[in-house]
Amino acid sequence: MPDPLSPDREPKVPGLAENVRRILAALGEDPGREGLTRTPERVARSLLALTDGYGQDAVELLRGAVFEAPTDEMVVVKDIELYSLCEHHLLPFFGRAHVAYLPGTRIVGLSKLARVVDVFARRLQVQETLTLQIAGAIEAALAPRGVGVVVEAQHLCMMMRGVSKQNSSTVTSCMLGRFRSDAKTRGEFLEFVRRR
Repeated sequence: MPDPLSPDREPKVPGLAENVRRILAALGEDPGREGLTRTPERVARSLLALTDGYGQDAVELLRGAVFEAPTDEMVVVKDIELYSLCEHHLLPFFGRAHVAYLPGTRIVGLSKLARVVDVFARRLQVQETLTLQIAGAIEAALAPRGVGVVVEAQHLCMMMRGVSKQNSSTVTSCMLGRFRSDAKTRGEFLEFVRRR
């Protein structure tokens, strides 16, 4: 079954598939051989599905699920799986995001925090920017008293090529508002992240 695509991305398949055919030929392959005849279209559909975050607005996504709520306790969603493509080599990186915020007067549906991670992960990306974008979207949509995001990931561009370090992982963080200015708030969030 082919990757489902949004209607605006479907027309891009033929042109992208033709480019994949050229890449296969440049690598010394025969794009017409039995095992590769449908590969260009599969790769095109796959790349379009893996980058469908370009057509989505994370701030609007969050604003569609905002509720007034008189709470001032930290909200944490841990271990949000993420899969992305490194913008330098187009190789996957994967891991998990931990997202927290301190509500002002509004909260957001919890599933939307995971959706925001997906919106930004499904773009050509570097982990450092991904982390900042997640935090920035939450701050823009909710105006919370603080936002904390930690992303832990493994990068196939480091594992399969280059330095070939299979056991390496990368951790990035972005702390805004009280998470940046208050060591106790930041420490509480990081303790939640450490707990398994």
